[in-house]
Amino acid sequence: MNTLYIILGIIALIVIFIIAIYNKFVRLANRTAEAWADIDVQLKRRYDLIPNLVNAVKGYVSHERETLEKVTQARTAAMSAQTVKEHGEAENMLTGALKSIFALSEAYPDLKANQNFLDLQNELSDTENKIQAARRFYNGNVRDLNTAIETFPNNIVVGMFSAKFTKKDYFELEEGEAEAAKKPVEVKF
Repeated sequence: MNTLYIILGIIALIVIFIIAIYNKFVRLANRTAEAWADIDVQLKRRYDLIPNLVNAVKGYVSHERETLEKVTQARTAAMSAQTVKEHGEAENMLTGALKSIFALSEAYPDLKANQNFLDLQNELSDTENKIQAARRFYNGNVRDLNTAIETFPNNIVVGMFSAKFTKKDYFELEEGEAEAAKKPVEVKF
């Protein structure tokens, strides 16, 4: 009789252990999904600002059509990205296209002085900062989830539910963008 209780106790502990680890993965997966939703909100805000920026620039730089088309194409590609990796590549392309618009403002003093353009530029800059913060939050959650998936004994439980819990990709900066982010900001007066 005592042996039966010991066996039932061991089975109960194993079941409780599996439930605890499963719930841990549910929390980590939900946090990662929430972090991606934060990025998605900021990306949508960015996408909404871009047409206004393009329209503000159009009036001043009518012969820079190619630059404006690149921004529009990059925005379309970014909006249609499906995976985290595709989003990362598309967002890096969009960032490069936006840099070319801001470079145009240097060549067109009237555009640079336009209040609407300056407001849009400030909003985009603010949005970029929010995207960076959301990206760091997401990548931290992905790190925690991926680490938990790979460690023992969690990996045994994950093996039982492998269809539900998978490693996630980081939302990464492009090499050149990462290098530029490390350089000090140049301030001109």
